[in-house]
Amino acid sequence: MEAKAIANTVRVTPRKARLVVDLIRNKDVAEAKAILKLTNKQATEVVLKVLNSAIANAEHNYNMDTNNLYVKEAYVTDGIRMKRMLPRAKGRGDVIIKRTCNVTLVVAEKENA
Repeated sequence: MEAKAIANTVRVTPRKARLVVDLIRNKDVAEAKAILKLTNKQATEVVLKVLNSAIANAEHNYNMDTNNLYVKEAYVTDGIRMKRMLPRAKGRGDVIIKRTCNVTLVVAEKENA
């Protein structure tokens, strides 16, 4: 059984968010929360929010035991790109691309074998 949570169009670049998500992949939920609270990155706030949402989904929708959960899948995909113009000399303009990302976390119960 798995529970999933997604955050779409997060205003963090995908490359920076992947650094944070790679830290918690295949970790216990409690350990992942501790890692996120002690990591000094902008994306940790969003990833922690998504992790808490996935845990809540597991508990309320699938009646899973929250003490027995781990992060099964964690990945970041590119979101939309906002294009903005910056005025330059001689009437020209530079395009500034503001990247966004989609954060997906899947939590599952550990197999007791």
